[in-house]
Amino acid sequence: MKRRNFALAATLLGSFVATSFLSGCGNMATTPQANNSAESKPLQAQLDAKWFKLPTEAYKGKQDDVFFLNEKLGFYVNGQGKIYRSQDGGLSWKLVLNQKGTYFRAIGMVDEKHGYAGNIGTDYFPGVTDETPLYETEDGGDSWHAVKNLPGTPVKGICAIDILQSRFINAGNLDQRTIIHAGGRVGSPAQLLRSLDGGKNWTKIDMSKWVSMIVDVKFFDEMNGIVFAGSDPEIERSHALIVATHDGGKTWEKVYQSQRAFEMTWKGSFPSREVGYATIQNYSSDKNETQRYIVKTVDGGNSWKEMPLVKDAAVREFGVGFANEQLGWVGTTQGGFETRDGGASWQKVEIGRYINKIRILPDGKGSFSAYAIGADLYKFGIVPAKLPKAPEALPATVGKP
Repeated sequence: MKRRNFALAATLLGSFVATSFLSGCGNMATTPQANNSAESKPLQAQLDAKWFKLPTEAYKGKQDDVFFLNEKLGFYVNGQGKIYRSQDGGLSWKLVLNQKGTYFRAIGMVDEKHGYAGNIGTDYFPGVTDETPLYETEDGGDSWHAVKNLPGTPVKGICAIDILQSRFINAGNLDQRTIIHAGGRVGSPAQLLRSLDGGKNWTKIDMSKWVSMIVDVKFFDEMNGIVFAGSDPEIERSHALIVATHDGGKTWEKVYQSQRAFEMTWKGSFPSREVGYATIQNYSSDKNETQRYIVKTVDGGNSWKEMPLVKDAAVREFGVGFANEQLGWVGTTQGGFETRDGGASWQKVEIGRYINKIRILPDGKGSFSAYAIGADLYKFGIVPAKLPKAPEALPATVGKP
């Protein structure tokens, strides 16, 4: 396959890429403040920074997505149809939406007022009755309404939201636009919503010709993007699959497919324009098939190489997040794993179980904080002198991945 120089194209287009960390269904929404171009300096962890558990309502099972717009304002969602908002960096949370029958799988904010939340849709999880795939807030999360201007027949469900603030030349001036992609879903059908103007107008891409399900999505600019997927709606026939586009989603090409059945690609993370990682989820019942893998690219997604994570048949991978090309984390059914050498070796780390989404939030000074959501919500940073007490546990449900 002929290599395309993504980094050069992005530079010529004047794009900047925000830090992204995939979702539940692999959500890869971006943090607008983060400049993650090839020219950016690698983010470094602050001294004494570590993972610690934030006080949130108890939840039995896997929660799917968290998104922080800045050091204070953040949101998280789960399968009980709930959206929470924090205005103090995650130390306390307010329930801003409680909608029975909805399974929120993904969330992404354009700015402090405007954002989107994706629903998995019906006919997958028991008890999900809501057929609305995409919700929108225009008042900072105080209220949410269905997105009304989606084209054609409604998409079945959303598993990932990618929001990219992109710079471009407009009539001789440097301008900026918001590019949004929302994709789904696990188990099929595979459809991708696309907006080049911050949600004012949408187009829909039928992805069934190339993939059977969309679990995560990442765009680097208007033309170049990646979808993390599975090759078949039936897991016993599915192989982990990654496809890429260079023409804004008109056509796609396969850049990775696993050789093993019972697999799908789950989440993706690009700490730089050239280097990226993704988790491979394995559902095989063969107890002799113990090796679990991640995949890594060093050429902007043109090719991917499998790397061993751990030998343990009980491990099922979910979220992945890298702060820089060397330092990153993977969430699994058996807890978290950390690497400090670009995936060459991994050690266990306490971030709870079922971590489905890991998001990095740069501080603008070369350091970062991070958030990881699963059964619980964890933060990577300086531990406060005193953490508030978690709210009293409420009835919860267990959902499948």
